[in-house]
Amino acid sequence: MFKTLRNAWSIPDLRKKMLYTLLMIFVFRLGSFIPVPGLNASALADLVEEGNSLFGMMNAFSGGAFSQATIFAMGITPYINSSIILQLLTVAIPALERLSKQGEEGRKTIAKWTRIVTVILAFIQATGLYFGIKGAVTNPGVTSYITVVLTFTAGTAFLMWLGEQITQKGVGNGISIIIFAGIVASLPTMFGNLWLAFWEFETIAWWVFALVVVFAIAMIAFVVYITDAERRVPVQYAKRMVGRKMYGGQSTHIPLKVAMAGVIPIIFAMSILSFPSTIMQFTGTPTSGFWAKFWSFFQPTSWVYVVIYFLLIVFFTYFYTAIQFNPIEVANNMKKQGGFIPGIRPGKPTSDFISRILSKITLAGAFFLGIVAIVPLVIGIVYPHLSGIHIGGSSLLIMVGVALETVKQIESQMLMRHYKGFLD
Repeated sequence: MFKTLRNAWSIPDLRKKMLYTLLMIFVFRLGSFIPVPGLNASALADLVEEGNSLFGMMNAFSGGAFSQATIFAMGITPYINSSIILQLLTVAIPALERLSKQGEEGRKTIAKWTRIVTVILAFIQATGLYFGIKGAVTNPGVTSYITVVLTFTAGTAFLMWLGEQITQKGVGNGISIIIFAGIVASLPTMFGNLWLAFWEFETIAWWVFALVVVFAIAMIAFVVYITDAERRVPVQYAKRMVGRKMYGGQSTHIPLKVAMAGVIPIIFAMSILSFPSTIMQFTGTPTSGFWAKFWSFFQPTSWVYVVIYFLLIVFFTYFYTAIQFNPIEVANNMKKQGGFIPGIRPGKPTSDFISRILSKITLAGAFFLGIVAIVPLVIGIVYPHLSGIHIGGSSLLIMVGVALETVKQIESQMLMRHYKGFLD
């Protein structure tokens, strides 16, 4: 990876793109320290430390901007939700499905609708956030509501624009780069807390400190391995004559990734489990009785929460994979182009064969996502001193995924320039 970055830096136009990306990241980090008028930062930090999974996710994705009550407190989360909603609607609504197949113009139209939905969701989320964190508002009222909500919405809209600029003029996917930068920005604080717990407060033993470091490295290696893992289904194309030319006859494969759904199932599961915590922000947390016991099940320190979290991740992995990949459509396209899987008849037998393989590797991917997501929670339950210094499963997957994807894009651009120079 470092060799690729070094080689890319030696190419003038790629170096310019990399510098532009770094400049946009600097702007993002600069905005993460601009406070919102009328909010008490210490009160917001207390909400994050209470263990609310929704606030914790927002704080992680925004690079700590939420706990500091800054203009980028909501981060890019509304854009992620908007993109997921548009993807789901594309499958459910035939008009949107046709639009997605119209090439560049169709993608531009869907991108425009994504921006509009993002602003609407940002305003709704900012309104809910305002009432959810009302204890952190210094002077509650109509003026403070308008100021806080519009500032949060404008901050999200600006981050969306920033991400699009990185995609067009920089390196990699801009939205992913912003999320990556926010997560990486929180790493020094996490390592600092770990070092303080070991060296100054002596709340953990030296062997626990060493075990945490080794475990973190092993988890990163495990995520890299599974993220790149794929099952390659061989495909053979029959030879056919078109005019005087012979086409086909080549062998290729269909790459079926083990972690095809990416981090989306974790985000879905976390969003659903955050509903009870969000409701408690409005109604107040009960201190005794049935409801107090019921709400305790939805705290990250509960084993029930861990089990439900794992099962939801498995469910959403299958759900999102089914939306992304359609074996029947793949089998029909192969049949039209004269392709077939060796030993399998074209048509329905091919789609059934692909479905069986997809079901098996999706199960492996679902368990992988579930384990990565719940291991930090289990460590926090078993060893409470480490509950505030772990990296969430979604954060780890995003960091690794974005780093690998960005390096691949840089390599492809370098390869394209190599062939261009060769042809010139």
